[in-house]
Parts: sequence; structure tokens; C-alpha cells
Amino acid sequence: MSQVFLVRHGETEWNVQRRIQGHSDSPLTQSGIDQAKQVAARLKNEGITHIIASDLGRTQQTAKLIAEACGCEIIADPRLRELNMGVLEKRQIHTLTAEEEGWRKSLLNGAEDGRIPEGESLAELESRMRAALESTLDLPEGSKVLLVSHGIALGCLIGSVLGLPAYAERRLRLRNCSLSVLEYQESPWLADGWVVETAGDTTHLSLPALDEVQR
Repeated sequence: MSQVFLVRHGETEWNVQRRIQGHSDSPLTQSGIDQAKQVAARLKNEGITHIIASDLGRTQQTAKLIAEACGCEIIADPRLRELNMGVLEKRQIHTLTAEEEGWRKSLLNGAEDGRIPEGESLAELESRMRAALESTLDLPEGSKVLLVSHGIALGCLIGSVLGLPAYAERRLRLRNCSLSVLEYQESPWLADGWVVETAGDTTHLSLPALDEVQR
């Protein structure tokens, strides 16, 4: 059985501002740093052997704090980046026109052809996220891997494991520094391959983590 831990990056300045990030970047807030330290303490005794993180600054900053606790090096993997949000990146949600908000909502509401102009489709996101997950099976037997990534990206990956289409309605809330666990196994009661052990756990955080919509 192979076990892979998934962590979303800590809270960023743009999360607080409800600003669309995608492949653009913003540093962690002090709350985000605290969240990263708390999930690091949670993972410290899990025997993590490999930390693989999106190459964006917010995930690298989160991964560094976790790596210090777990004693691991960080491997950067651009396949773990957030969905490319195209022309809407760096924009605050409340400034979007009705047409622009329609593009954004098409990614959340199950539109099969949803895509922001100059951005990425959810099918393209799923393909690279799934490839990053599958590549962990090439690591030495007994490895315990941590992937540090982003909210939409990790939600799409977990949905893929559950057998949902990439464009399925977004109904899984993954808060900043939430912890999810996937396992690759053979079981008499579950389908062989990847299964979801936990998703979106925030019990390690001292204060409730918010998502952008709740602010």
C-alpha cells in the first residue's frame, strides 16, 4: 500500500483580498505561516519521506516550513500548479463583470466546456495532477509522499480518484493548509488503485481556516 498526503498552501495575502491567483502569486500572511507550522507539526511524526510541491511561491513557502519539521528536501513539480485562470488572474472577485463572473462560475458549476480566456480547462488540470500523483508510484517501496498544491487543483485530483469527471460541480471545500490522504491499495471492499482516506481535514489548525467565498 502506498500513502500520499495532500496539503493546500497556507493563507495568502490575495486569499484575504479575494483576488484570483491561478499561476500568479502572493506571499503567505502571518496566519498562513501559522497554518503551515501547524500542519507541519501534524505531519512531523507521519514518516514523510518525500515532499513534492508546486513551483509557485505560496506552495514553496508552505512546503519549506513542513520540510523543516519533517527533515525532507523539497522537489518542485510544475504539474502541481493551480488551474491557470487566464485573463482573470490578479483580479478581485467583486470587480468582475457579469461576463467574467460567468467564465469563473463555469469552472465551478459543472460546465463541460468551462474555461477562462487564455486559461486552462479542468480536463487539462486533471491530466497533469493525475500524472503527478501516478509518478509517486515510481518512488521506492515504503515511501510516504506529501504533495503541496492548491485548492482547485487538489479538489480536481480528489474528484478524479472518486471517478468524477474533471468538470464536475465543485463541492469539496479544501481550506488553507487542510490535509487529505490518498492510498493506493488492493482491497476486497474497495476498487483497486487509489482511494480517498480523508479529505479537507483541518483539526490540526488552532483557528478555523476560511476560504475565499466566506470572507
